[in-house]
Amino acid sequence: MATFLHRIGRRAFQRRWLVLLLWAVVLGVAGAAAAGSSGGGSSSVTLPGIEAQKAYDLLGKKFPAANADGASARVVVRAPEGQKLTGSEPKTEVKALLKDLKQSSPRVASVTDPFTAKTISADRTTGYAQVTYSAKAADLTDADHNHFDKALEEARAKGLTAEASGSALAATSEGGSSEAIGFALAALILVITFGSFAAAGMPLLTAVVGVGITISTLTALTSALNLNTSTSALASMLGIAVGIDYALFIVSRYRSERAAGYDAREAAARANGTAGSAVVFAGLTVVIALVGLAVVNLPILTAMGLAASGAVVVAVLVAVTLVPALLSLAPERVLGRARRRAKKAPKGVPSKEAPSKKPLAERWAAFVLRRPWKVLLVSVAGLVLIALPTTKLELGLADDGSKPPSTTERKAYDMLTESFGPGFNGPLTVVVTDTDTAATKKAVGELSDSITGMKDVAAVAPAVYNPAGDTAIVTVVPDSAPTSEKTKTLVRDIRDRAADVRAATGAEGLVSGTTALNLDVAAKFASAIVPYLLLVVGLAFLVLILVFRSILVPLKAAVGFLLSVLAAFGAMVAVFQWGWFKDLLGLQTTGPINSLVPILAVGIVFGLAMDYQVFLVTRIRESYVHGAGAREAITDGFRHSGKVVTAAALIMTGVFGGFVGSDDALLKSLGFGLASAVIFDAFVVRMTIVPAVLALLGERAWSLPAWIDRRLPHVDIEGEKLAHSGSSAAQPAGTEADFTRVG
Repeated sequence: MATFLHRIGRRAFQRRWLVLLLWAVVLGVAGAAAAGSSGGGSSSVTLPGIEAQKAYDLLGKKFPAANADGASARVVVRAPEGQKLTGSEPKTEVKALLKDLKQSSPRVASVTDPFTAKTISADRTTGYAQVTYSAKAADLTDADHNHFDKALEEARAKGLTAEASGSALAATSEGGSSEAIGFALAALILVITFGSFAAAGMPLLTAVVGVGITISTLTALTSALNLNTSTSALASMLGIAVGIDYALFIVSRYRSERAAGYDAREAAARANGTAGSAVVFAGLTVVIALVGLAVVNLPILTAMGLAASGAVVVAVLVAVTLVPALLSLAPERVLGRARRRAKKAPKGVPSKEAPSKKPLAERWAAFVLRRPWKVLLVSVAGLVLIALPTTKLELGLADDGSKPPSTTERKAYDMLTESFGPGFNGPLTVVVTDTDTAATKKAVGELSDSITGMKDVAAVAPAVYNPAGDTAIVTVVPDSAPTSEKTKTLVRDIRDRAADVRAATGAEGLVSGTTALNLDVAAKFASAIVPYLLLVVGLAFLVLILVFRSILVPLKAAVGFLLSVLAAFGAMVAVFQWGWFKDLLGLQTTGPINSLVPILAVGIVFGLAMDYQVFLVTRIRESYVHGAGAREAITDGFRHSGKVVTAAALIMTGVFGGFVGSDDALLKSLGFGLASAVIFDAFVVRMTIVPAVLALLGERAWSLPAWIDRRLPHVDIEGEKLAHSGSSAAQPAGTEADFTRVG
């Protein structure tokens, strides 16, 4: 691997203009494809294999008119203070609003009248109208959205309170603020780390190229593949983070090779052969973790995992080809002023800029090595303490109740809750079906009577039958909110009763709705998490055995990952459920964590944890392979990689943390969780627990049973073969490589 990437780095350095042209063409083609695409993303979530989704699909077949693909909106109106909506003046204004909504777009198919549809609250102050469109949400134009908003504004100007929710509303655009925050923090960290604008600019430039290609490609494919709106955001988040970090490691290694005496071309090639090899294997572990999300068998997770893994693959390819080409454009400026002046200083004369003491990372490693047991116990105890809130983790799918209070969707949600009850925003849909219409009617009667007598039921609507009479819909409004434990219990009770009715009549009863979806998704994740972890951890474990020629080092990496991710979950529960520090983070609402977050976080965090494991420990192993003792290798690895790993972790924390300001509940919680996990994994696990465990293991850390060693291919990522290549450029003038230990 090292020799192969060495050749790629050397050729990219020599043929820089060809490499730059090729990447410019790829970016241009992707951009053109994106420009020619409608790019309309879907906000819907399809969850095959669960009862709630089965009920929804059945409705689509049996009630095609009621389940058309057209967009819809629910407009909630409230009379002025002290008045009733049924009063003459408020009623006139509501009628005018309905007329404006009907005329707001030629795509409006129908607008219900709350007075004739009897959707007025008991106190007659609030009502709602349903607006349906003949076009899909992605096909609505800006004019459609503007006219809809104008109708609401005119109603507000006349004294009504008018808010709306639904798929027909224009999607909120955040203008790339999250990415901008991440880039700004990354730029600052890179300048501080390198002391050179040229060196800091290269990782940023390569990240822009990689993310630009990825996002443009996803935009071009969004309509064709019906991708969710969060897919591109996740790919962007991860693409920026790994794109900067991968380039950072290669640029940093180039500076080290120049300091060792190699010329610019050979330094770039060697950086690509050593740090580039670590980048490839680190990227491979991330890709394994993300592609493994397909095991859960949820299309939205599979799409997000594949899109994010595509961003990682592009970041790896950009790092090992474009970075060497960019280094050839500024081979000296990348070194920074201090290093350039040191190179020009007469031999034997110490540079004024030379540090007066050892690097902080080396001193930290020495501190850990002096007291490994104490450091290990304190670190593990701290992570376990932070992870304790995980036992109270609550999951739920995002609805309008999780949106910021300033949004019209949240205002409409709160108005309905106040006037119609907390269960109104999460009604349960019971679908009863059988090929025998008589069996269906009998089952509907028994089930409706049974549900009416259950606790926590506010109302049971009369059954609505399809034209064939073989399928019926029974709408149940709970007394409690959609996320309430009482509502979850109600769903279970209805399903138990439906099973009894089926045994008696043969008709099948299925329950759908927000709470039912939450229960089904949680159950599906619970059944999938173990196979997913076994697959992902197992494959990555094999990759790490191949990289480190060790059993204990990959095992330690997996245990460290578990500590990191559990601590991150504990932090999420404390902030997003319990509201700790919510004002500091600008969090306006608290509640269950999005059901998609834990499984996504596990996949991404595992990949990133292995990133830092590979970046840090490969440098330690490199020193060990080149003849250093077990403890000396730890210190040497921290001397060369500690600062860079710290910078990389801070950059990822900044990029992920930037998404905490997002209005999207999924991205907000995922960004916080990933930022927390990076902090725990990079600074507590990799920078603290890893050196402590390696110190305690000593030589045993790098042992591998002979029968396994014979069967594994030897992958050179430490650059051992480069020193024996026989090339005059393989070692700097006046030095001789000394390799006393291999494998």
